[in-house]
Amino acid sequence: MVMDDQFLLFSLIYTVLFCLILIIFILINKEEDQEQEESRRGNVRRQREDETGVDEGLKVEQSPEIQKAVDLEELASHREDVEEQGAREDEESEDERTEQEHGPPDLNRENKEEYNYIQRLRQGLEATRRGFIKRIEALLKGKTTVDHQMIEELEETLITADLGVRTTHKLLEKINAHIDRHDRVETISELLVQQICEILSSKKSTYELIEKPQVILMVGVNGAGKTTTIAKLAKLHLNQGRKVLVAAADTYRAAAIEQLERWCEVVGVELVKQHEGADPSSVLFEAVNNAKNNAYDVLIIDTAGRLHTKKNLMEELSKMQRTSEKVLPGSPHEVLLVLDATTGQNAIVQAKEFRSATRVTDIVLTKLDGTAKGGIIIGIVDELGIPVKYIGIGERMDDLRPFNASEFTEALFQQ
Repeated sequence: MVMDDQFLLFSLIYTVLFCLILIIFILINKEEDQEQEESRRGNVRRQREDETGVDEGLKVEQSPEIQKAVDLEELASHREDVEEQGAREDEESEDERTEQEHGPPDLNRENKEEYNYIQRLRQGLEATRRGFIKRIEALLKGKTTVDHQMIEELEETLITADLGVRTTHKLLEKINAHIDRHDRVETISELLVQQICEILSSKKSTYELIEKPQVILMVGVNGAGKTTTIAKLAKLHLNQGRKVLVAAADTYRAAAIEQLERWCEVVGVELVKQHEGADPSSVLFEAVNNAKNNAYDVLIIDTAGRLHTKKNLMEELSKMQRTSEKVLPGSPHEVLLVLDATTGQNAIVQAKEFRSATRVTDIVLTKLDGTAKGGIIIGIVDELGIPVKYIGIGERMDDLRPFNASEFTEALFQQ
């Protein structure tokens, strides 16, 4: 009897111990699952920050207007992902389907090049159209009257397309002034196209090549596409029958001179250069005299890909401009600021800082083909009052073209 009682006691103890061990094992696994889930969410959050160029640390230093745009962009990101996932590659416009079925329209030789450019421009703006125009179309689809909620959703769409808060409010004020609740929703789309075209047409580059040499100073941060833009711009002037000289005044960045030299060999233009670390103003001085003495039509001067927060480099840029004025009064005739469209609202911040250091005359907006943030071009023209002179829509040498507001709006809305 005693043996039976002991056996039962030991069995009970073992059972309790086994249950405790099982509970501990379950709790450990649950904690590990939570850690893995938190890690997964962190990775998704970091990936989203990498894609949008926004992280939590940068938000503190941004202006209220930019912060509002960022917040709205984060709120709309999930909806954008869903919309883009269903639309992407098999989404074709009516014009593109017609061309595939029947071939391009009958064009004479003079118009074929322009037609091909318009087609490439439409293709380059496809990402912007998906994230901007298609969302507006989805917002208006099925609606019959204009209401307050529709206007609020339109505001969110415009801001997250990087038009900026200021430009968005300007557009909405003009739309509200022309419509009431009894208007057709189609009126909103028509007014939007009209207002955007007016903004883009309000500032135009006015410089004409009269004095020779025409001195062009290229400025911008590293990674904006400045070096390749110089090569494409040189090619553009060559195609117009002009004699072009390029100067390598970016003496700070390692291999910058060699990189520009290779591009000049590809394009077929002469390059003025000195050693790495040389005084940029000295390179400019030599180049301007060379262009004057050898009857060059155009001189394009590269500069260091300076960060707009580095005061000494911005001061060097001002010094170069003064040197050019002394050697050739009135020069530089153009100061072209190269901006990367994929940076969104940060492009406007850069432009403001560069304008404080030098007389920026025009904007060159690159990488429009690789971003859904093409709406930034509207905010740049409206907020800064600086005309966009050229846009880059691809990697080809002829993908840098003079900006035309009507062509751009037509391609964006596919009219």
